[in-house]
Formats: sequence, C-alpha cells, structure tokens
Amino acid sequence: MVSSREFNRDVSAVKRAAASGPVIITDHGRPSHVLLSFADYQRLTGTAGSLGDAFVLEEEIDFEPLRPRDSLREVDL
Repeated sequence: MVSSREFNRDVSAVKRAAASGPVIITDHGRPSHVLLSFADYQRLTGTAGSLGDAFVLEEEIDFEPLRPRDSLREVDL
C-alpha cells in the first residue's frame, strides 16, 4: 500500500512496484485506487489485444456535440 501523497511524490517508484503486482493507493488511510500493469489489467478483464482494442466499443454511438448559440459568431477577416 502507498498513500496518495507518496504516490504523487514518486510516481516512477510506484509504477515499478506495480510491475510485480497491484499497488493499493490510499487516501486519508483508506484504499481508494489500485495501480496495476496493463498486462494484469488485460488478464483481469480478458482483453488480450492491443491497447487500442481495449477501447473499441461493441456498438456505435451517435454523437453530435451541441454548440451554445453564443459560440456562433461572425469571422472578422
């Protein structure tokens, strides 16, 4: 276990520690996050592909960002 303060102080050391197993990060003495290697993540989730494959959605999502009316302005050239 490592505190969030220790994590912020030496991220590289915590990443090295995560290479040999999950590292629990605490916040105010309570477990709040777990840092693990990507290989461990893949093993846990069953996503044995590339990093890009891990973010591919199963279905398409229609997305049209809304623009506030204030953002429509004339261009002054």
